[in-house]
Amino acid sequence: MTILGPLGFTAPWLLLGLLALPILWVILRAVPPAPIRRMFPGVVLLLGLKDEEQVTDRTPWWLLLMRMLAVAAVIIGLAGPVLNPQDDTGEQAGAGPLLVVMDASWSSASDWTARLEALDALLTRAERETRPVALMRLTNPEAPQFQAAGVLRSRLTGILPEPWQPDDARVTRALELLPDQDFDTYWMSDGLARDSREPLLEALEGHGRVTVFESPRAHYALTPPRFEDGHVLLTLRRLRPGPETEVSLAGHGLDPAGNPAVLLRNPVIFEQSATEAELKLNLPAELRARITRFEIEGARSAGAVSLPDDSLRRREVALIAGNENREGLELLSPLHFLNKALVPTADLLDGTLEEVLPANPDVIVLADVATLSPGEQSGITEWLENGGTLLRFAGPRLAASDVSRSEEDPLMPVRLRAGGRSVGGAMSWGEPKSLAAFAEDSPFYGLEIPEDVTISSQVMAQPDPTLASRVIAQLTDGTPLVTRKSVGQGQVVLFHVTANAEWSSLPLSGLFVRMLERLAVSSMPASPDPADLVGTVWQPLRVLDAFGRIGDAGNLPGVAGEALLGDPLGPELQPGLYQGEDRSLARNVVTADTVLQPAVWPERIAVEGLTRAQETPLAGWLLATAIALLLADVIASLALSGRLGGGRAGPAAAAILAAALLLPGMARAQDDQPTGDDAAAILAASEVTLAHVLTGDRQLDDMAQAGLRGLSEILFFRTSVEPAEPMGVDLERDELAFFPMLYWPVTPSQPAPSEAAYVKLNEYLRSGGMILFDTRDADVAGFGAASPEGRKLQQLAAPLDIPPLEQVPQDHVLTRTFYLLQDFPGRYTSRDVWVEAAPPDAELIEGMPFRNLNDNVTPVVIGGNDWAAAWAMDERGNPLVRIGSGFSGERQREIAYRFGVNLVMHVLTGNYKSDQVHVPALLDRLGQ
Repeated sequence: MTILGPLGFTAPWLLLGLLALPILWVILRAVPPAPIRRMFPGVVLLLGLKDEEQVTDRTPWWLLLMRMLAVAAVIIGLAGPVLNPQDDTGEQAGAGPLLVVMDASWSSASDWTARLEALDALLTRAERETRPVALMRLTNPEAPQFQAAGVLRSRLTGILPEPWQPDDARVTRALELLPDQDFDTYWMSDGLARDSREPLLEALEGHGRVTVFESPRAHYALTPPRFEDGHVLLTLRRLRPGPETEVSLAGHGLDPAGNPAVLLRNPVIFEQSATEAELKLNLPAELRARITRFEIEGARSAGAVSLPDDSLRRREVALIAGNENREGLELLSPLHFLNKALVPTADLLDGTLEEVLPANPDVIVLADVATLSPGEQSGITEWLENGGTLLRFAGPRLAASDVSRSEEDPLMPVRLRAGGRSVGGAMSWGEPKSLAAFAEDSPFYGLEIPEDVTISSQVMAQPDPTLASRVIAQLTDGTPLVTRKSVGQGQVVLFHVTANAEWSSLPLSGLFVRMLERLAVSSMPASPDPADLVGTVWQPLRVLDAFGRIGDAGNLPGVAGEALLGDPLGPELQPGLYQGEDRSLARNVVTADTVLQPAVWPERIAVEGLTRAQETPLAGWLLATAIALLLADVIASLALSGRLGGGRAGPAAAAILAAALLLPGMARAQDDQPTGDDAAAILAASEVTLAHVLTGDRQLDDMAQAGLRGLSEILFFRTSVEPAEPMGVDLERDELAFFPMLYWPVTPSQPAPSEAAYVKLNEYLRSGGMILFDTRDADVAGFGAASPEGRKLQQLAAPLDIPPLEQVPQDHVLTRTFYLLQDFPGRYTSRDVWVEAAPPDAELIEGMPFRNLNDNVTPVVIGGNDWAAAWAMDERGNPLVRIGSGFSGERQREIAYRFGVNLVMHVLTGNYKSDQVHVPALLDRLGQ
């Protein structure tokens, strides 16, 4: 190569072609442009005219200059110009074989592109000097094969770093593979100090000169996250001390829609001269569970990425009750006992099944939830098959339902007998029973059973060939108390007693908490010792590459438990997330014990870095410039000869462009306006709003609207409730949570709701809503399947989680929430009105007018009296439907209004009028 200042030429003799440029200038100057021909028949008219525009007979100078520059660019480009050429004759020049040694570890990945560029420049020089080259990566050493540098250059894109460091065993292997001949070495170091470097360096120096390439770029590392005192702690390290530096730490994971996203981003500051910084994060449980990796942004290496595993987070438990206690009786609620048992060691999720399933909790607890809609069943089944734990507790609802009776329910571990077993019941015990010692194959084995834990009531398991294998706790008489079965990768567990102290004293004991821990409900897994993993096999789920990218493990074989935490990383044990039988473990590149120390080279070793200008070939740029100049020459020549037609930019194009720019703004302005659905939701949430279910029968829906309008008017004038205009709701589309009560008129022809609608209806009932089913057939049939409406009601209500029902007793709170009533007429006067049944242990105390039921709001009221017709009013407040005749008819309408008022007040106040404080006033009203 010939070097002229900052430029070098691989074929300098081609520059002699530049001497021909002056001759080319003269030739081109002598050739005029082509004449212009004009066809014009009226030649006579041109006589005596003088041509104002003269066309030169020579090529313009600027066009000649453009052509000369194009030719010069071609000549210089073919001469092989190189910017910042390396001196091939200096001290670093060589003529023998060249061995390129690369650490190729995760620390090299952050500037791997720069390393490949440096290697490409080195191979280019070796190719010019016809030096054979071999490559050895210390993270995966292989016997070096010397070959032409051009062959190795063609394979540069396939040379990648590995997500581990060259350990002693691999360096020793590299020493054994060194060829027995003289060669120079170019060592591309990752910048990290390690003890095994010295023997290899001495061996390489014995074969020839050694030159080191080392990047001055800052290297960062991130230790595995720790969970302490409710916070996530992360420690960041850098290789060399330096000035105060701020880096950004990001947490990646899946958003609620399941799409990859950056869930958090926090700045971290390294103080001046500090090599370590710590970040403390207070993350909600749901966010913590979604994070799949932490990384230092911009570091681009596996050492700057940390994968969390089960040791980071506590178990997420979703608690759902069949009938949430809404009347201040929290201390008796099943969820109260579960909260007390789980809060110290688990993260609890609140919400409905539809809301908690996308959060993928570890455990879902159903406390006395009997019926699930098809949509809820499919969602829970899919979650179970992916490894979830469904924990169910019995209760009055489950005991009175038909769930898992004739055949085993997919979400129940066993079949159940009708009714239950209790002290003094039909299937009675003489006295409460205690628990038997836990069997060796039970997860509760070894737990001490307190003597004061007794069982007074329970749901009974149906004898079955599989029953014995599913019992994990039983009473002293052999009655199953806790049963379990597997569903896919998950499990379903049933406690045959309630989650509160109503049926047993188990929830009052410490045994209850320990049993939940054994079921992996509340325990937070700690990091195990390697000795604890002996004999286990862990399957890789996701692995890291050197650049910190997470990929699927594919067909990688499992790893023995004792090797997972103890062996160094390598091809057989790659960094990533590994799954065991009941938990996952992360093997990260950097551990809490990893110390970053910069490599120190002897003074005799030449060390290069990125500050040295790299060779840049210019041939391609010059040839591309020549082509561009020649294209410009063609255009200029056509323009001078008049053969290039000029076009006009039409003003329409500008108008279209302006319209295109304005339309998005107009669309955004329209988008800012609230939609009809949003406006209705805002109105329903701001005021008490009664609603009716749209049936598809226009006449019936109009009557329901008029009926609720009339009831709203009565409430406005007689009570402190001021309802807004009633609304019709579409079960498939509308949100139900805004409405305290739904009036649902039943017709034989109305379609059944979809699975998604039943999910919403069950959530509505469990969260405190009430549905008033009105079959409007009391004039021809009683409650049941005696009419088409009754049969349709049974079909509609089957997927709903409805508790046991009974006819309204005389002391039900619905009879006194505002008016004192004993009848509940509408257009018809049937007494068959059904509500949630009272607890079986509710007793009437002597001297009291009603039982101390402490009942909640009944989730359903069922009747057939056509209440909407009795309540219906037009816009002026006049009744729309005639009720009876004369005074008796108007009296019936008045009682119907009073029933409607009682119904709404019951929804809004619950058991308020069931409290004993109201007894004196009620006795006075009753004349007792």
